[in-house]
Amino acid sequence: MRIQILSVRGLVAVGLFALFSPVLSAQDAAAPPKFAFLRQDEDWSSFPADAEGLDSIKHVNLSSDGEIWVSFGARARVRFESWEDFAFGTGPTVSDDDDFVLTRALVHADLHIGDRWRIYTEGKTAQSTDRSLPGGRRTLDMDTLALQQFFAETNVFLSDDSKLRVRAGRQMLSFGKQRLVSPLPWGNALRSWDGLALDHYSGSWHTTGFFTAFNPVDKTDFNERDSDQLLYGLYARRKPDDSTPGFELYWLGSTKDKVQFNGSGGSSQRHTFGSRIWEKLGRGMDIEAEAAWQGGKVGEAEVHAAFAAAEFGWKPEDGALNQRYFVGMDWASGDAGTGGDVRTFDQLFPLGHAYLGYADFIGRQNIIAANAGVTFVPMPDLSMRLALNSYWVEDRNDAIYNPGGGILRAPGSFRSSRVGQELNVTGNYKVSRHLSAFAGYAYFNAGGAIEDSGSSKDVDFVFVGATYTL
Repeated sequence: MRIQILSVRGLVAVGLFALFSPVLSAQDAAAPPKFAFLRQDEDWSSFPADAEGLDSIKHVNLSSDGEIWVSFGARARVRFESWEDFAFGTGPTVSDDDDFVLTRALVHADLHIGDRWRIYTEGKTAQSTDRSLPGGRRTLDMDTLALQQFFAETNVFLSDDSKLRVRAGRQMLSFGKQRLVSPLPWGNALRSWDGLALDHYSGSWHTTGFFTAFNPVDKTDFNERDSDQLLYGLYARRKPDDSTPGFELYWLGSTKDKVQFNGSGGSSQRHTFGSRIWEKLGRGMDIEAEAAWQGGKVGEAEVHAAFAAAEFGWKPEDGALNQRYFVGMDWASGDAGTGGDVRTFDQLFPLGHAYLGYADFIGRQNIIAANAGVTFVPMPDLSMRLALNSYWVEDRNDAIYNPGGGILRAPGSFRSSRVGQELNVTGNYKVSRHLSAFAGYAYFNAGGAIEDSGSSKDVDFVFVGATYTL
């Protein structure tokens, strides 16, 4: 009999993760910049050029006056995944259970010429062992050899606290909390775009204007931009301070070719207008909220869609485990009928699992989701998160969508609004400045909408991995 809350695979995940925990490492004596996921955001300009050991490659002078210098770096990740009843069971002819390993390696060189000019290049390989689940080794999993980023950049200093940065070439984009635009760090192959980005920095404000084309992954060949998948817009961010909350305001334009939304199809052009706000409320409380409206066309059909999300947190001052409790919600509009105006929200290029569950079955389209949980630090350098997500369709006349915008269950195939619940337990252990280990378990309990529309086995997902950054 299946254990509803924690299966044997969940216990295995906890056991494997525990193997990493006793590995302690002395902290480096120096205080170099923190590693960032987007390595181009790291600033090694003030780091000494005569550093020893591994850090000696982080600032290498190429001219006697130090005006021309280069920084090198790398990151490698390995992740083991184990699935039972993937996608709620898919039938006798397709495997529902599988174990496989995903690996990813990136290397980069960051050339600086004075404080005005820069050339950044980053190469990548992403691989997967045999994956017999539906889709096989997907473009999410595999990209044999790719130029992940290659751009030139110049800075124009307008005043003491104001500058304009111009960046042209292949680059990874990330905005806000990555609900709509993300390089997809969880995915093995990552995302990138080709185009132009202009960043204006002035005081507490950072504004980005950009025009790009998406680069779909070709698993065995060079990734070429798709001029039919454009992403462009303006994104403004104000840092919070003691008297004002953090605030973002954005317009995102997007085009896609040959799309279908609940009976309406054709070329899609959408404009997404939104904002986000976050603030510490005192007494250990904080809040973050984001909402957006979409207009445009799919073929000849008008688009009227929206989404909203919010999270409220509380961190007790005397919390023995540095715990933070949170509750949140996500809502994205769905379509009320076949054909005509399109009310299904388009989630663009999202980071889905961070908000809608690590099993990655549910996308931010035609969905209502609620979540609650806690983060805590049971021992130094070990952070953990426990969360429960619940899902309902926003409109039963529309589909249940996955994080890639594909149809998980077709419209008209279910009567219930309840999609199900997902339990997530995740942890991350910082072994050293360079090495971290992570593990997690997800259990998805299928609801009435899944039961109405096909196979409805509950899903178990275990992952264990490590990341090394240089």
